[in-house]
Formats: sequence, structure tokens, C-alpha cells
Amino acid sequence: MGRFKVVSLFSGAGGLDWGFKEAGFEIVLANDILEPAALTYSRNFGLKLSSCRSQGSCVPMPGEVLLCDIEKMDLTEIKKHDIDVVIGGPPCQDFSIVRGPEAKRRGIKVKRGKLYAHFVRALAVLQPKVFVFENVPGLMSANGGLAYKTVIEDFQKLNLRWGEVRRDVQVGNDTNNIHGYYLVHSGVVDFARFGVPQHRERLIIIGVRADLIKHNVRLLLEVRSRIEDVIAGRRWFFRKYPLTPIEVFEGKPLPDLQREYAEVMRKWEGVWNDVGTQLATKWKREVWDKLTMNIIRDYLTANGVDSSSELELEEAWTEHRSVLEELKYLGRPVCSGSVTDGTCSQPADSVEVCERLRRIPPDENHEFVRGTKWEVEGRGISLVYRRIHPLKPSYTIAAYGGGGTHGYHYDRDRTTLKLREKARLQTFQDSFSFCGSRTEIRAQIGEAVPPLAGKRIAEAVEEILKMVEQA
Repeated sequence: MGRFKVVSLFSGAGGLDWGFKEAGFEIVLANDILEPAALTYSRNFGLKLSSCRSQGSCVPMPGEVLLCDIEKMDLTEIKKHDIDVVIGGPPCQDFSIVRGPEAKRRGIKVKRGKLYAHFVRALAVLQPKVFVFENVPGLMSANGGLAYKTVIEDFQKLNLRWGEVRRDVQVGNDTNNIHGYYLVHSGVVDFARFGVPQHRERLIIIGVRADLIKHNVRLLLEVRSRIEDVIAGRRWFFRKYPLTPIEVFEGKPLPDLQREYAEVMRKWEGVWNDVGTQLATKWKREVWDKLTMNIIRDYLTANGVDSSSELELEEAWTEHRSVLEELKYLGRPVCSGSVTDGTCSQPADSVEVCERLRRIPPDENHEFVRGTKWEVEGRGISLVYRRIHPLKPSYTIAAYGGGGTHGYHYDRDRTTLKLREKARLQTFQDSFSFCGSRTEIRAQIGEAVPPLAGKRIAEAVEEILKMVEQA
């Protein structure tokens, strides 16, 4: 049996796709509209970079990453290659709910986002056995939940909805033999459950073409059960014992990092006197005074682990080591190798920023220096000048944002995270090479699905495909 074939849309740098590649899938076609991301994709996946320069439609061929507006893509040729999976995260910001004046209201009309509608078009034309749709959690509540309801019903009732969607995207594909999809998962997932050293929540919807399951309720329930095991993280210990930034930066599992941890944390002694506020005194009492400087005890406290056995801990550390090895970090501190794309350079921060950050300890943000000469605006934005904690999954790595949103190291002598450190928090392997300016690379890293999460989803999709084939 050959490898399962994937078409990727809105591919970016290819975080989700790299997971599928690592799991043994064949990427037949990828697409993005931004050249730096498409260049990064081509460099790492070995697909030919092609551009769509015509005013009309563009016919992509297998083995290409197409730099093109998805509206121009004619998928007729790709349809011949019996695609197994379509994956992608179309921007859905242009979803809207249109209401007329109260007196003349005739119900609610949903205006689908054009980019999303073209993802639906790909499902209608290619009819893959499985699709994976990724998006921001906010889609579930957008427009009072109506946008999400529309997405779900479009997938489930594609055979009925396609005529309506087709008018939105203004294409002429016929509607014969189009099948809808059974949704085997639809919900928000925190990728830390998979071993990603970062709290990163995304909406994941996975659908299986309805005719493959037909009326086999037992198969549908079994598929859903397998998927939920993966999505909920029940196959691993990471829900209780998450992987941490210090582990992926140092390339060692937690029990081997006692010296490094104690050295980093002791630098923060006396910061409360330096800052001199009530908040700083409170931090000393509630955080510093409770530290033991024992990496395992402090890790358990930081992550709210109330009880654990020696056997369970040993199994958790074995899992941590295994993931570090899988990511090729084990024994390799970040930026100790031959990374050549500039992502290991230290960003230049002003003296003012450096002095401010010397007064902001791990897991704290700009609020810690409010009322001092290091104060900065940022009320209500927890991300601003927030340091990551060495023993807790990082907060979500941002793709965009101005001063104070770049992500900051837990070491008192460090400020802004290097791009390669962000890439490790996202679980990109060090061999993954980025193209573009610092700002463009930051966006590629921050917008990506962590490759490790992509791989776990791909492994679950492979189970689905094999189960369907054997049914």
C-alpha cells in the first residue's frame, strides 16, 4: 500500500504539514499566498515553488507548493490523484451575519468568508476520505455561535450545501456525487497535551467522508473513541506532567537539569527589594518563599500536581526524554548546532527594556513594575513583557505585535527570546530552516500548528484511514 496523499491549503511555513510528513504521509500539493512562507515550505519539504501569475485560473500540479491566491486554483488536475486527506486553517475573519432592519427582518443570513468557502470547495472537488480543519478558538463564539454552526453544517451536509457555497465562490463545478462528512472530532485542543511545551489552544475539526462509514454506527463510534483518546491526550502523561521550556532549551529531561534550574532561579533573589512595591513583596511571600530550589518539587508545585507516585514520575520522565529525542533536541542545547537561517541571533533590546525586564521575574508581566520608573502601558494585556517560566508550558507564542509582545526568556540576564527558541517552543526541529526577514519568520513560527501536534493528529488520521479501509 502506498503512502496516504495530502493536499494542504493555507499552508504557511508548514507546521501541521511537517507533522503529517513525519508520520509518513505524502504531501502532494501545498499553497500559500505569502512568498516568505512559500519559500520556507519549498526549502524544507522539497516541493517545487511555483507562482500563479495569470489573471485567470491556475492549474497546480503534484509536487508543487503554489504561491497563489486560492481563489485562482483550479483543482481539476489534482482531483485525478485520489487525495486521501485535505488539511488547512483558512482565515475566517470575514464571516459575518447580515440582518436587515428590525421591521423588515427575514431571518438571519450568513455571509461565509471567501477563504473558508474555498476550503469547502476543495472538499467538494477533491472529496478526500478525511479532512482536518484548524482555526482559532474564537470561531466557536463568533457571531453568537452562528459562524461555527454554519461551518459544522457545511461539512456535515456538503452534498446539500455545496450549491449555496458554490455561489459564494463563483465556480461552476457540478454537484453530482458529492458526499458530506461525519465529524469525528470538533472542539478546542490545548497542544500541551501532546507534549508541546506551550499552552496553545486551537479549534480542530476532523471529518470522515460519509459514504465510507455509511450506516456503520459501530465503526463511527470506534473511530470517534480512537480520536478522542488522542485529542484529549489520554495516551500520554503530558496533561499532568507537561514538557517545559527549560527542557527544550537545554535538550535534557527535567531530572537532569537541577544545576541549571537552581542557577537561573537564584538570580532572582532580592528582586522584590529592587522593585519596592506591594506586588513585589506579595510575590516574595507567595512565590519566592515557597521555592525549594529542587527542580522536581518546584515543577510539581508550579503545575498544580497534588499527588504522584515514584513509578508515575519515572514514566513521565521517560516520556519527556522520548519526545526530546523524537524532536532531535536530546543532548543538543538550543543554538548549539549549525543553524544557518539567522534564527539563533540575539535580538537587540534597548537599555530601557533590559532594565525593565531585570525587574520582571518568570511568569510575571508588565504589571509587576507598575508604579515604578520601569512602568509601561499595557493595561489588560497579560502578554506585555511577560516572561516564560522554566518549569511551566510557555504561554502562546504570538505571530504579530509591537513592543512587549515578543516573548521573554526566564533567565534574568536574558530578554527577548531568539527566534530559534520560539521555534523550539513550537516543536520545529533545528533542521527546519526559515526564509524571510525577522518579522516574517516570527509570523511563520507564531502562526504555525506545532509540528509535534501535527504529527499526533496525523497518526490519529492514519488510524482512521486504516480502519475505514478494513471495514
